[in-house]
Amino acid sequence: MKYAIVYSSVTGNTERLAAALREFLPGEECVYYGAASTEKLPDAELFLLGFWTDKGTCDENMAAYMQQLQGKKVFLFGTAGFGGSEDYFHTILSNVLGQLPSSNTLLGTYMCQGQMPDSIGKRYEKMTQDNPDDARAASMLLNYRQGIGRPDEKDIAELEKIIEELFS
Repeated sequence: MKYAIVYSSVTGNTERLAAALREFLPGEECVYYGAASTEKLPDAELFLLGFWTDKGTCDENMAAYMQQLQGKKVFLFGTAGFGGSEDYFHTILSNVLGQLPSSNTLLGTYMCQGQMPDSIGKRYEKMTQDNPDDARAASMLLNYRQGIGRPDEKDIAELEKIIEELFS
């Protein structure tokens, strides 16, 4: 099956997942690997679409790309700076699905936490220093620290397992 791996990534988290998919999947069937561009859609049956989370959904670039797809098989994968909650990931994926025209067939999804920039961590550290009793600030700092190095090998292995089942 001819497939395309199309992604949008600002901090490199989603690009890391896309690169892992490129290495994992059979190369001869890949007709496109790279950033989302609305110039010309590749001739593929399956689109593996990777996105970073922006305000609870995919970024605008990926949303515009998705809206061009018609009658394709689609697998969505994404990263979010806040992790640890499957409910949160489910909400994001529901919002992203709202961008995909209904003529497409969703084959599966995958979400994991991504590492946030150091500037965010410094901001959260300052918040906790300024307000040591602020439980929300402490929670945000903890989440930031849990995201360091993500997506990691475990995240990639989980994604590969899902993809392997999809291709078998």
